[in-house]
Amino acid sequence: MSENEIEIYKVIASILAIAVAVIGHEIMHGWVAYRYGDDLAKSRGRLSINPLVHIDPVGTILVPALLYFSGAPFLFGWAKPVPINANIVVRNGGHGAMIAVALAGVTYNFLLAILMATLFPLFSHPESAFGAFAYLFIMQSIVINVVLGVFNLLPVPPLDGSQVLLHFAAKMRWRAVVEFIEKIFPYGMIFIVLILATPLGDWIFAPVSWILQTIL
Repeated sequence: MSENEIEIYKVIASILAIAVAVIGHEIMHGWVAYRYGDDLAKSRGRLSINPLVHIDPVGTILVPALLYFSGAPFLFGWAKPVPINANIVVRNGGHGAMIAVALAGVTYNFLLAILMATLFPLFSHPESAFGAFAYLFIMQSIVINVVLGVFNLLPVPPLDGSQVLLHFAAKMRWRAVVEFIEKIFPYGMIFIVLILATPLGDWIFAPVSWILQTIL
């Protein structure tokens, strides 16, 4: 197999791995919310596995492409967020239910990474074109899902970790914490860019290496 063929396989495997990771992540948010009586995502067709209804031009296409062609050590992205009616979820299950909704996506990512890690030995020595593609897809899936899981746990709006902190604080009646998170929410993307563009990102993503070493 030539280097060009390997590169093509890697690009396709990366695209598929990101799609499976980010689309499944969003579907799980909507599915858990639906279990608590919120049918907003379902009524808008967002529990579908059709990738077209989940694609975000920036998060699903532009960001992964920029990371890939810039030679970044890992790829990640995001799909269009599913709509959640937090009031319905909280009314039916309390703030703990919204914590479950927030954690549904990262739980999916970590479980998928573990599943792929169990399959990895079967394709670690590919002897065919299919085996080579499967190897690349599995490797990309493991890394991408771990990165997404760790990244989304950061308590920075609009990431899932901020929703966990927000509803935990609301459950504990820490009003000052709730107000602080709500106040900085409009500036969340600025914080995320600063994290990714500064050495702070190296420290935050340190758990990624540890998790990858553990599951592999």
